[in-house]
Amino acid sequence: MLNLLKIIVSPLMPIYLSIISFRNWLFDKNIFKADKVNSKVISIGNITVGGSGKTPTVIKVSNILKSSGKRTGVLSRGYGRSTAGYKLVNNGTDTILPVKECGDEMFLVVNECNIPGAVAERRAEGAHKFLEDVPLDVIVLDDAFQHRWIHRDLDIVMFDQRFLLKNSLLHHRLLPLGIMREPFSSVERADIIIINRKFSEKKDLSEKLLERFRNKKIYYGYYDAIGIYDVKTHHFYSLEEFKGQKSLVVCGIARPYSFLNVLESNSIDIKNKLIFSDHKDYSLKEINDIRKKFYDTNSFSVLTTQKDSVKLTNYSKELDDIDVYYLKIDLKLEDEENFKKDLLEIFDK
Repeated sequence: MLNLLKIIVSPLMPIYLSIISFRNWLFDKNIFKADKVNSKVISIGNITVGGSGKTPTVIKVSNILKSSGKRTGVLSRGYGRSTAGYKLVNNGTDTILPVKECGDEMFLVVNECNIPGAVAERRAEGAHKFLEDVPLDVIVLDDAFQHRWIHRDLDIVMFDQRFLLKNSLLHHRLLPLGIMREPFSSVERADIIIINRKFSEKKDLSEKLLERFRNKKIYYGYYDAIGIYDVKTHHFYSLEEFKGQKSLVVCGIARPYSFLNVLESNSIDIKNKLIFSDHKDYSLKEINDIRKKFYDTNSFSVLTTQKDSVKLTNYSKELDDIDVYYLKIDLKLEDEENFKKDLLEIFDK
């Protein structure tokens, strides 16, 4: 049914392509001008809709920069937040905004990395205000490859390996027929490409795909499942300790395949699950659904993603009688030392 709907709306694809091609041409010809701010800027983005692993990459890049002595902050539009305009999320010491007012990804990043953060739909304007509030050497932009109004010193583009390996004619097409925000030709303006295989084995890409990425620095990333944490007490458990346990799996992320796959591959029972849309804004209705499903299935616990966990903590009282845990993952890079050199190289220019 979904594929049929896509085919019906496919005549809109050439219109969409014309709009984004003309917009990119205006930037390429410097008719639309990118605003340069008083710090280095690193953008992390993609050319597909969701699910490539931008948030773990923002965390990875921010931690590398921070550990290298660079005053690092992260700026996002704050997808799914209840507020609008520029908002300072973390001043470098304290997180000022709750998750509802800044978005789940931003809340997760600033608390995971313990760095300043801000949200703003208009990234250039937000960056100027951010630098007024907090002195920074570098701003990491989350999901900003298409946001060309701000100058960046390094553009990193993420790809999900599963997406690249798909052979479906519908898959590698622009919206609304496929899931691509921009055509592969847009990769030309990227500096670094990260192919994220997540929890899958590394696969060889076709010559046709490699040709699209010619002259680009390519890094392969993958996820390491660190373990499982109690949302309330932050106590650590190994995946081994959850083997065979019947948990209620809850998640609201784009393409949850990898999350479910790593649980199943570690012999964690995932038959009972509630899958919500990406960036799910949990309300009392969903919490009651979780409670009902939990008791109806006689589950041992609720097991969720780290991104979902920051929102479920808002309902600690309603979930007080249920043990809630999240899977913690870390993005690893096959050649992290050279990747680190590429990041720090921008400070020598």
